[in-house]
Amino acid sequence: MATRALLSSPTSLYAVTPFSSIASSRSQLIAASPYFFLRRTSLPLISSSPIRCFAHLRIDAEEVKESVKEEPFVLTTPLYYVNAPPHMGSAYTTIAADAIARFQRLLGKKVIFITGTDEHGEKIAAAAEASGSSPREHCDIISNAYRLLWADLGIAYDKFIRTTDSRHEAVVKEFYSRVLNNGDIYKADYEGLYCVNCEEYKDEKELLENNCCPMHLKPCLLRKEDNYFFALSKYQKNLEELLTSNPDFVKPSFRLNEVQSWIKSGLRDFSISRSSVEWGIPVPNDSKQTIYVWFDALLGYISALLDDGEHPNLQQAISFGWPASLHLIGKDILRFHAVYWPAMLMSAGLRLPNMVFGHGFLTKDGLKMGKSLGNTLEPKDLVLRFGADAVRYFFLREVEFGNDGDYSEDRFINIVNAHLANTIGNLLNRTLGLLKKNCQSTLAFDSITAAEDNSFRDAVEKLVERARCHYENLSLSSACESVLEIGNAGNLYMDEHAPWSRFKQGGVSAEMAAKDLVIILEAMRIIAIALSPITPSLCSRIYMQLGFSEEQFKALSWNDTKWGGLREGQTMADPLPIFARIESKQEGGDEVIHKAVKVKKKTSRNQGLVEA
Repeated sequence: MATRALLSSPTSLYAVTPFSSIASSRSQLIAASPYFFLRRTSLPLISSSPIRCFAHLRIDAEEVKESVKEEPFVLTTPLYYVNAPPHMGSAYTTIAADAIARFQRLLGKKVIFITGTDEHGEKIAAAAEASGSSPREHCDIISNAYRLLWADLGIAYDKFIRTTDSRHEAVVKEFYSRVLNNGDIYKADYEGLYCVNCEEYKDEKELLENNCCPMHLKPCLLRKEDNYFFALSKYQKNLEELLTSNPDFVKPSFRLNEVQSWIKSGLRDFSISRSSVEWGIPVPNDSKQTIYVWFDALLGYISALLDDGEHPNLQQAISFGWPASLHLIGKDILRFHAVYWPAMLMSAGLRLPNMVFGHGFLTKDGLKMGKSLGNTLEPKDLVLRFGADAVRYFFLREVEFGNDGDYSEDRFINIVNAHLANTIGNLLNRTLGLLKKNCQSTLAFDSITAAEDNSFRDAVEKLVERARCHYENLSLSSACESVLEIGNAGNLYMDEHAPWSRFKQGGVSAEMAAKDLVIILEAMRIIAIALSPITPSLCSRIYMQLGFSEEQFKALSWNDTKWGGLREGQTMADPLPIFARIESKQEGGDEVIHKAVKVKKKTSRNQGLVEA
């Protein structure tokens, strides 16, 4: 690895330095670390080692905490465009972001989870006109729909920014002025093919037949405008060096290849204003033009850092947590985040985000979703039918994060029933049932004593460590799988040890059976913590059935996954189904019947929905 590389910009100098250089005198352990910093001050980046748990970075940081101030973990979703109500694609991004944010909080990080809505541009004005409302009224309605859906899905964001907020407009104008003063904005005539849906001029060589946009499959329009341009081409070499020195800037790696291909083909300056669009932020030096939607919306990641009532100042916003640790986006907006955005930040003399992660698209039954096909997947409907935990679990477990993924209702039902209702829910229910019958719901041993000389504890600890590393590496599906393996191991342990038989034998056998129940319940306690980033509501119910309070659940950290959380004499709650099994479809309809696991009497539909 090269020891030092320079990335120059007109206003600042960026240096790529091995982590060891920052703390070379502190310890030989740190000197050997593969982690390094991209800095004007210190921007932590992630090693390009293919399979390495990011937790090592946390350990190294502790070694130098006196000299390097720990920065918050700032995580962003895209600011969602409000031309239409939220769809499953935006829900998927936000569910994933929420899981990552919850995991980072478990690690003890100060997390700033940013989401919000992008509310300017030609499409917004057109959508408002079509609905017979003003642009502002339209934005209010759709932005609120996002907030409501995020509440339904259990999204625990910290900041929700709207690009129509006055504080955002002030930050955008100040940023624009910085770039202008740096000599990177100029005015020119431009004529080209424009995709209204992308809000972007397209190169003819990237278009399909009849000049159709490859993303939206609609013909691009020939337009000629007198606009302001950003000198993107000026940053060609800077961006090439950035991606060479820090290949983890764009993830997954195959997305990096796409970005490098775009850059190597030659960057062209792009228009950052529109003379034909009124619904937008006016250009500071020309009130007849409005700022291009992407030059506006990307700044939301910074303006969101301001508190309500805070003086809207760019530097003030920066001081509250920039740079972002992770931009989480769909692959369709990768170019804007991995090419335009870093060049803009370089021009303004600001630090770059640590990572841009572009995930794939969702399909339904193997087909691209669309209104014309009549196969759209409405996230609110899914939550109403199956519950937030089921929706969150299916998409994060079944879609390998970064790749495209497919939804089919049959697979959804099968996965959720098998994993959440059977493997986890049934294991907890039958264990608590045996404890109530034979031990009056009270633990006869603490979990450390119960697991002495028992290999099951070692297996659980290894799976927990594996899950942590998967979370660190954003391998959410694999993290789910590792936690589920704990449940599988617990079920196997129960079947092999048969504590119900041991209790009948009495004496030493009954004592061993009591230990077996403690061991399984300790594993369930650990599952409740390790799976909580994915299914927070379900895990809260598990934890409370183990005799803890909701406040204790909220105060948990990842350190609490360490074996030994259950105490002798601790009383468990009565066994109740924690997850409603999705039993079958009604004939001739789309309704779903929910049936509680291990309960013969069918619950009412409303009861099932609440439990799910």
